[in-house]
Amino acid sequence: MTTTALPAAPETGPAAGPRARVTALVLATAGFAVNFWAWALLSPLGPTYKELLALSPFEVSLLVAVPVVVGSLGRIVLGALTDRYGGRLMFALASLAGVVPVLFLAFAQSYPALLAGGLVLGLTGATFAIGVPYVNAWFPPQRRGLALGVFGMGNIGTAVSGFATPWLAERFGRPVPFLVVAGALVLVGLAFLAVGRDAPGTQPASEPFMTRFLAAARRRDTKELAGMYALTFGGFVAFGVYLPLYLKAGYHLTTADAAARAAGFVLLATLARPLGGALADRLDGRRVLGVALAVVTACAIIVSFTPVMPVATVAFLTMALALGLGNGAVFALLGRAIPAPMVGSATGVVGAAGGLGGFLPPIVMGLILQATGSYAIGLMLLATMAFGAFVYCWFILGVRSE
Repeated sequence: MTTTALPAAPETGPAAGPRARVTALVLATAGFAVNFWAWALLSPLGPTYKELLALSPFEVSLLVAVPVVVGSLGRIVLGALTDRYGGRLMFALASLAGVVPVLFLAFAQSYPALLAGGLVLGLTGATFAIGVPYVNAWFPPQRRGLALGVFGMGNIGTAVSGFATPWLAERFGRPVPFLVVAGALVLVGLAFLAVGRDAPGTQPASEPFMTRFLAAARRRDTKELAGMYALTFGGFVAFGVYLPLYLKAGYHLTTADAAARAAGFVLLATLARPLGGALADRLDGRRVLGVALAVVTACAIIVSFTPVMPVATVAFLTMALALGLGNGAVFALLGRAIPAPMVGSATGVVGAAGGLGGFLPPIVMGLILQATGSYAIGLMLLATMAFGAFVYCWFILGVRSE
C-alpha cells in the first residue's frame, strides 16, 4: 500500500471532562437514532403501500428512496450550518422541524402525498452532518474514531424502524408509528435545548457558506472519503430500505419476517461501526477499510445467485459487518484528516455522497427487477463497484489515520 499521506488535522481537543464528553456523545447518539427512525419510517411499510395502492416495483423503490436522496443533499447544508451555528442549536431545530412531515405522513392516503411527505422527511436523515462535527469537537484526535463510531450507532434507528414500525402499524393502526416518532422528535429537540451544549473552545466559522463548502469539496481527502462512504454507507442504506422487498420476492417471506431480517442486517452493521472506528484508531484506517471492501465484494457475488436461505443469511450478515466496519473507518480517517473548523462542511460532502450512494441502488434494483425479473445483475454491479473501491483503497488512497 502506498505511504503517500495528506496533512492531518491539528491535534486540538477541548478542555472538557469525561462526564461532559459522555453526556454530549449520548445525547447526540440518541438524537441521531430518533431522527434515523423518522428517516426510515416508509421503507418497512413499503410492501403495505404496494398492496394498498397497487404500486409497481419501481414506484415502491422511488417511494423508499426519496427520503434518502433528500437526506443526502440536505447534509451539505446542515453540515455547513453546524460549522456556523453549532451542533446544539442545529440538532434541536432539525429535530423539531422533522415533526411536521412525520405527522403529515401519518394521515397521507395517496401516492403523491406519500412522495411529498417523504421529500420533506428526508431532512431528518441529514442530521448525521450535524452530529459528526458536534461529537468530533468534544474528543481529541486519538479517540475520535471510537467516538464517531459510537455516534454512528444511531443508525440503529433504522433497525428500530424495521422492527417497531410494521408491528405498531399492524397492532394499533398505520398512523401510530408516525405519532410515536413525532413525540420522540419533540423530546430530542427539547433535550438539546435544555441540557445540550457545544464543546468548550468551539469557534463558529466566519466564512460564507459557499466558500467553506467549496474549500471542503476541493480537498483530495474529502473527495476520496466521499467515494468510499458512497459505497459503504450507501450499501448499508440501500439494503436497509430494499432488503425487505428483496427477501419477500426472492424467498417468499411475510412482510413482518422480511422486515425483521432486514432490521437484523441494519443492527449488525450499526454495532460494527464503533468497532471499525476503534480499529482505525489503532491500525491504519485504510487497511480496515480495504479489508471491509474485499468482504463486501465476496458477499455480493454470493447473494447474487439467490442461494438457499441459510447461506444467504450468513452472506448478508457478513456483508453487514463489513459495511459497518467500513463506515467507522471512513469517519475515523475524516476526523483526523480534516481541520476542525471544516469538519461540518466536509461531513456534509461525504455524508451527501453516502446518502446518494443509498439512493441510486434501490432505483436501479427496481428497474432491473422489472426488466429481468431477477436481482442478480444489480448485486453483481455492487460486487464490481466494491472490488474497484478495494483496489483504489489498497493502492492509491492518500488519506491516513495516523
